[in-house]
Amino acid sequence: MTTARIRPPSQADVAALAGVSTQTVSRVANERPNVDRDTRDRVISAMRILGYQRNSAARALATGHFHMLGVITFDLSAHGNARTLEAISRAASAAGYSVNVASAQAQTEGAVRQAFSQLTGQAVDGIVLIEAQILDRPGLHPPPGVPVVIADGDPEQRFASVDNNQAAGARAATEHLLGLGHGTVWHVAGPQDSYSARRRAMAWHATLKEAGAVVPPLRIGDWTAASGYRLGQELALRDDVTAVFAANDHMALGLLRALHEAGRSVPGDVSVVGFDDVAEAACFWPPLTTVQQDFEEVGRQCVALLLDQIATGRSAAGTASLVPPRLVRRASTGAPR
Repeated sequence: MTTARIRPPSQADVAALAGVSTQTVSRVANERPNVDRDTRDRVISAMRILGYQRNSAARALATGHFHMLGVITFDLSAHGNARTLEAISRAASAAGYSVNVASAQAQTEGAVRQAFSQLTGQAVDGIVLIEAQILDRPGLHPPPGVPVVIADGDPEQRFASVDNNQAAGARAATEHLLGLGHGTVWHVAGPQDSYSARRRAMAWHATLKEAGAVVPPLRIGDWTAASGYRLGQELALRDDVTAVFAANDHMALGLLRALHEAGRSVPGDVSVVGFDDVAEAACFWPPLTTVQQDFEEVGRQCVALLLDQIATGRSAAGTASLVPPRLVRRASTGAPR
């Protein structure tokens, strides 16, 4: 016994159900403006009822756009990168675009070129790169004609970029601890190859210098709670450590454990500030004072910059937007004893 193959619904089927011509269905499918709202709503309703799928290739031929954005990222295990990708995906979806992700295995020119090639081969209209310092090298260029936006990176401003204001967040954390009366602030930094980590460390250093405070030796972690714990074990042995700014909340979590195990109370003996405001930060013990980043706004602005370049054909190179962070005060900080 053979089973009859069910034919997918066609534009003619949609036209018949909506009571319009196939040309009108085509105009709606290709997002042409010359269709009144009631007719457009009727056609879209018929599409949903029938399960009609618009042909993306045909639409691309008609409009010149594929309604697909590419994202290149290097480390999705990092909280900021994952949150940025999530926000870009939501903003793209709200604008009627899909997202295709290419994960580069290393911050090398070869890996970035391969990721670009992968995405352009899959017909994307524009590309966002998340934390891609590699593009600061003059010898590396994206494919011609493809709009690019950098999220978290590009200090040379060769491309359009959007970022949370890393320096302002680190300054707020450091000034908060100094304002409580601590003589200085120690810093557990992120990895040296991270743009965000470098910006936070530079702002911490500058804030201490401007305040006339002693600048303690930098401690460098790798964003993980394990590295915060390891460095926290060293800091917990020092009586002169009364305030620590950790470059992210996961390292702050490891630091809190190390201080507790060493019998150093928080915030009685040592005040701790993190960065990111992860969902669990309010449930740390004690609840963590931290810098909240607005990843939703970063994602929205990245997509808006790309769509503007796609629509106008004009480059936005050199456009730099910094989204202000917010210090969230909780119980992990207090005045020194």
